[in-house]
Amino acid sequence: MNAQRGFTLIELAIVLVIITILIGGLASPLSAQIQARRTAETLKTLEEAREAILGYGMSHRTPGGRPFLPCPDTNGDGIEELRTATICPQNVGWLPWVTLGSGSQDAWGNRLLYATHTDFSNNGTGISSSMAPLTSAPWNEICNISSCAVVNVAANIPTVVISHGPNGWGGRNVNNTTYAAPTSADELENLDTDIRYVSRAPSQAGAPTGEFDDLTTWISYGLLINRLCPAGGCP
Repeated sequence: MNAQRGFTLIELAIVLVIITILIGGLASPLSAQIQARRTAETLKTLEEAREAILGYGMSHRTPGGRPFLPCPDTNGDGIEELRTATICPQNVGWLPWVTLGSGSQDAWGNRLLYATHTDFSNNGTGISSSMAPLTSAPWNEICNISSCAVVNVAANIPTVVISHGPNGWGGRNVNNTTYAAPTSADELENLDTDIRYVSRAPSQAGAPTGEFDDLTTWISYGLLINRLCPAGGCP
């Protein structure tokens, strides 16, 4: 009778190493697929947020019949902040998702940043089809780098909506916990509450331009007027 031969410890170790290599090779593409799916979901959420903001403008009018946009949420409850004498307390905060009836978070479980301008959120004056940004108080602008000398993506933007991306730096999660601030200049630009925002391709930590994974969308003045003031309305 032949004796049955089992695996030696060395053979078992070799098999385990091979399995580990195979699992590692599969895990990386799977992780990339998950990240791509979350990015796609977030882009859809951002688009839905844009539509919800426009929908708000269609249904909210001043006594004179002009539309206006919502105030940002500043305390994380999802409700737009109350105006003082027709003016929002802040131009930058979180998307008021409860007020808008829109998605409350991106695919990484964080709130969306929302920035507007007093010219568009003032419920006393409202939005006019003949508005023009003042030199002393221009509307929002989009660059592909924080240090751009000339606006090179979009100028005179009424509204910006931002997801802080997979790393979440500077964002606020659904439990209203704020993450540590980012270290890259471009991600910091999307948090400093001035009128400039950055939209560009993502880059890893250590890249010459710094880490960046924010997802940015906006509503142009032309689109806003076309949707809220059709056929020359909102004089």
